[in-house]
Amino acid sequence: MLGTAHPLRGGLASFNERLCAEFQSQGHSVAIYSFSLQYPSFLFPGKTQLSEDAASENLLIKTVVNSINPFNWIKVGLMLQKEKPDLILVKFWIPFMGPCFGTILRIAKRNKITKVISILDNVIPHEKRIGDTIFTKYFLKPIDAFVTMSQEVLKDLKTLSNKPALYTPHPLYDNYGSAISKAEAAQKLGLDADKRYILFFGFIRKYKGLDWLLEAMKHPDIKQQNIKLIIAGEFYSDEAIYTELIHRYQLEEKVELFTQFIPNSEVRNYFCAADLVVQPYKTATQSGITQIAYHFEKPMIVTNVGGLAENVPDGKVGFVVAPNPDAIADGILQFYAPHALPNFTSDIQSEKRKYSWEIFTQKILSLL
Repeated sequence: MLGTAHPLRGGLASFNERLCAEFQSQGHSVAIYSFSLQYPSFLFPGKTQLSEDAASENLLIKTVVNSINPFNWIKVGLMLQKEKPDLILVKFWIPFMGPCFGTILRIAKRNKITKVISILDNVIPHEKRIGDTIFTKYFLKPIDAFVTMSQEVLKDLKTLSNKPALYTPHPLYDNYGSAISKAEAAQKLGLDADKRYILFFGFIRKYKGLDWLLEAMKHPDIKQQNIKLIIAGEFYSDEAIYTELIHRYQLEEKVELFTQFIPNSEVRNYFCAADLVVQPYKTATQSGITQIAYHFEKPMIVTNVGGLAENVPDGKVGFVVAPNPDAIADGILQFYAPHALPNFTSDIQSEKRKYSWEIFTQKILSLL
């Protein structure tokens, strides 16, 4: 696996490590070639790139890749060429990584043995920058086949490549521990378990629509009810945009802010304290947040953008709403309307069975 892993933090590392653990459990020999430098500090919007969590046991992680040093790319490429793996998996999420990954993979494949499959988070980025198209095309060229986790990304890929590709949903994030009671989770967070909580979780970026959710929270019917919003995640866009909205709409008593990076060991506290997970995205492909919500069996409200609704059957595991504040507010009120809900828990338990890591790995190996 070529990509992010411990001691680096975040969803990319969690995904890669969980996937490699699954392959390893099936008897494959696995190593992760991770970053000694993932982003230069001036390009990283968060406070730290490093995790405080302990490393996963029994995973071989080599922190050898420098994303901005071409001499390093050659060195790592030669290491992999000599290693002669049957398969290199690489998760692609941002064009910035195109030159690094593209060069390493070109060199590694000179052994005429190794095949490369890329798992695509995006192929057209949410937040566009100069050089995106050139960097992405450079990355795509040495790849032998692709896995996408939304039909939307598969459709985007077809505009850039005709190589073998298949869609399979993002597997369940089951590596954050088992569920705990709402009362216990609320106590750990210093919250009142008697209140109704909705959750916005993850890095806060413009495209994720937290501003829309805050506008939804000003709805008079939401304000009158005992509904509070938990915002859990680090700001990756201008914090002032959101604090100004909270002040403008007088939401200080309606919002609980946990705007720091949430370590893996604490993720379950936020999901288990909440009644409902809301993803008010303005653009999207797929979301790992959906799979965490499935793991903790929490209903969801998602906006009908990109591939976000593909894994959230409307009316069964939550609601799919139009991408605007009024529709988001209506979805929240519908969720809390007395005697109006289907049996979400039963449907979530049934639906989540589709998202196993075993199925995901079988799809990858079918391409190989």
